[in-house]
Amino acid sequence: MKQFFRLAALSSAALLAGATAHAQQTNRFTISGYVRDGATGESLPGVAVVHPASGQGTTTNTFGFYSLTLAAGADSVKLLVSALGYERQRLAEKAERSFTHDFRLKPASAELEGVEVVGSREEKVAESTRMGTINIPVSQIKLLPALFGETDVLKALQLLPGVQAGGEGSSGLYVRGGSPDQNLLLLDGTPIYNASHLFGFFSVFNADAIKNVELIKGGFPARYGGRLSSVVDITMKEGNMQKLHGEGAIGLIASRFTLEGPIKKDTASFIFSARRTYIDILARPLIMAQADGLVAGYYFYDLNGKLNWKLGARDRLYLSGYLGYDEFYANDESKRDNGDTYKQRNALGWGNRIAALRWNHVVNDRLFMNAHLTFTRYQFDVGSTQENHYQDNGQTRDEKYSLSYLSNIQDVSAKVDFDYVPNPSHYIRFGGQAIRHQFRPGAMQSEGNPDPTQNQAVGRRIGASEASLYAEDDVKLNDRLKVNVGLRLNSFLVEKKLYPSLEPRLAARFLLTEDWALKGAYARTTQYVHLLTNSSIGLPTDLWVPATAKTLPQKAQQFSLGAARTVRYKGEDFEFSVESYYKPMQNLIEFREGADFIGTTDDNYESKITSGRGWAYGAELFLQKKTGKTTGWIGYTLSWSKRQFAALNQGQTYPYKYDRRHDFKLVVIHEFSPTLTLSGTFVYGSGNAVTLAQGRYQLGPYDTYDDYGSRNSYRMAAYHRLDLDLSHTKKKRWGEVVNSFSVYNLYNRKNPYFIYLGRAEGSQQLSYRQVSLFPILPSFSKTFRF
Repeated sequence: MKQFFRLAALSSAALLAGATAHAQQTNRFTISGYVRDGATGESLPGVAVVHPASGQGTTTNTFGFYSLTLAAGADSVKLLVSALGYERQRLAEKAERSFTHDFRLKPASAELEGVEVVGSREEKVAESTRMGTINIPVSQIKLLPALFGETDVLKALQLLPGVQAGGEGSSGLYVRGGSPDQNLLLLDGTPIYNASHLFGFFSVFNADAIKNVELIKGGFPARYGGRLSSVVDITMKEGNMQKLHGEGAIGLIASRFTLEGPIKKDTASFIFSARRTYIDILARPLIMAQADGLVAGYYFYDLNGKLNWKLGARDRLYLSGYLGYDEFYANDESKRDNGDTYKQRNALGWGNRIAALRWNHVVNDRLFMNAHLTFTRYQFDVGSTQENHYQDNGQTRDEKYSLSYLSNIQDVSAKVDFDYVPNPSHYIRFGGQAIRHQFRPGAMQSEGNPDPTQNQAVGRRIGASEASLYAEDDVKLNDRLKVNVGLRLNSFLVEKKLYPSLEPRLAARFLLTEDWALKGAYARTTQYVHLLTNSSIGLPTDLWVPATAKTLPQKAQQFSLGAARTVRYKGEDFEFSVESYYKPMQNLIEFREGADFIGTTDDNYESKITSGRGWAYGAELFLQKKTGKTTGWIGYTLSWSKRQFAALNQGQTYPYKYDRRHDFKLVVIHEFSPTLTLSGTFVYGSGNAVTLAQGRYQLGPYDTYDDYGSRNSYRMAAYHRLDLDLSHTKKKRWGEVVNSFSVYNLYNRKNPYFIYLGRAEGSQQLSYRQVSLFPILPSFSKTFRF
């Protein structure tokens, strides 16, 4: 273990020493500072800061900090700062020595600049070393058609190539042949283990509280680890430091409200956001009318909050948190004429709690530090309680029985990251993280039984410790070749078993011309947590378990190769990219045949699972238009995803359930005027693979046997759907109101949700029948801002 940390420390030190020596070869000066939104004070990530005279430049980091080191000698320096959606800003200063300067960019008018759909960077797609990375501004996500009028961040990501949904209306992500547990979902740098509301139809991310969304599908930088398939890095707003601002919406099934503003102008700010459904309230009278005494319902809520303090010119402190919960309940009460009462309460609930404390510190004009303490907890529980009050032989008796099943995972983490920019040819990041995991895969508890031996609590907690160190350098070797090289070292200790891993990362781009670039990437990844699931629906019965001596960590490698180009047509830029990938995976787990979560506890879950391997490979095409009256993108994916388990399908390779050969997405947003916008999305995908019985045999008068043949050997019908949204903005003296009318599944396509074996009405013949979930669904929402 000591050698592990010593090697990481030496690697980081060597990387820094080399870059520092290179920086000191000539006499240089450094300009550094922050770039912020001039109207709100929000930090702006990914903004280009360029020195046109030398062609050198950099971009701001996640917190809006930039550092640009230039050769001395000029009497003055001129900088150009630009970001899509903002007016360009210039700076001309004498450059006798290093200095700091903060930029405040003015939002550009929609008439002049148009709007941005994908990507917040001014850097051309051909210039970046990163592959499989896309930024989506939340302002554009809000313009897309939404199911029941509820804007959903994860559903917007499903419209990108290489990403697909698990089923109709689901918010789950299946990225490049991976499963949902292989996605690292970060909210302000803190993992979210279950991102689903309403059994998977909505995600937990309230778009009104979010500033930026970034998806990484491949070529993972060394600073990210712990998952195999993707990283979804979501940043919350910091809170308006200039004035009080509010935003809210009323929809068919939910309402939300956000308030942000300064605590002390230019020094401290806050943001608070809340969302709740009212399905239970609307449906309660109908349920009570049809079932006397029964009170049943379902609801979920989200609460987001963040405080932002500017402690000084070099220090900033952030405190953020999230609380979300889903609950389905059914309570029944009956009373007899003799006074006896019987009550039964049944509930199913699940939710997340997270908290994050961040400290940003500018160590010097070239070195930036972010220290991070986080807490995250996901838990679900199923419970039933029965209370009886009755007379027995003249004696009053009160009885109470309860049975519950719960599962949870909890992390406490400390992390520190450094950004070091010695000169425009190097951007170095390094840091480390320590995590304390606590797992409770399944615990059964019963109380109130007169027989003491029947009152029990089954289940134990499993503790694990994880540590990681990383270093990476985005280095420009010459005018054509730029590489990002990194190394990540991980260790995972569980029940006296240590799993170390060494993960090299490499990404490179070579400019063929000013606009054409070839790109390649390689990443090795390790995942120490598993998700036991037997359903495509976002049910809370999915169980998180750690790697143990019997259950090895998941491992993967990903090879990527592609090309990118920026095409200018009639004065507007179109970005085109093509990427191919190959991803072999090891130590994947599944439930054994016939096993599921029922009765699964901490002590027996390993006997119910089996491990195997998988492969995913394919190619993705992506064409996007970022500016102008009409914006949008086209994405196409050709892919294969396969699995092989010794204990499943007789050890033979079979298609993964979400193996989808063809996947096509089209997104168009057209602005008729600053107050009227029409958007549409069209998706097409090959049918999911399913296992169906090939024949049924009669073994006796009452017994039958179904022969299912090879696993996932049948395909559902293809999935396709068209959605539209028309939004009209009305200006008011106090702000504005946006009325949105959406239509989900415009031409009423009956897409398959699942298939079952049954009989048609009036027929005795068994046949497979398709269940479709959502027909054409119009919805309306009203949003207000002040």
